[in-house]
Amino acid sequence: MSQFKERVINVIRQIPRGKVVSYGQVAAYVGMPRAARQIGWTMSKLGNVDLPWWRVVNNAGKITFRGSLYNDKALQKKLLEAEGIPVADDYTFDIEKYRFSPNPKQLQKMELDEA
Repeated sequence: MSQFKERVINVIRQIPRGKVVSYGQVAAYVGMPRAARQIGWTMSKLGNVDLPWWRVVNNAGKITFRGSLYNDKALQKKLLEAEGIPVADDYTFDIEKYRFSPNPKQLQKMELDEA
């Protein structure tokens, strides 16, 4: 597995239940702030990994995940709702209300775990 992919997985694992981050946030946390699309592509190629993938969304507060063999946006909607995040029928929600903003200690854990 590439170091980039490992770092993406580590960041996604840090997102707490009931919170979301955007693809751009993940990209910034792995040190590639302009790689939001690459994050989405990487996530779609992960396969059946034990990872809270549903917590990564479009920065506008919309589920845009195209899906993979294991996941799709209807499942993502269901999983977010199970965590207390209401999602409209058009797959939108209030991202700012549920956005995860890590504190310095959480950011440090992301960095420590990537090594």
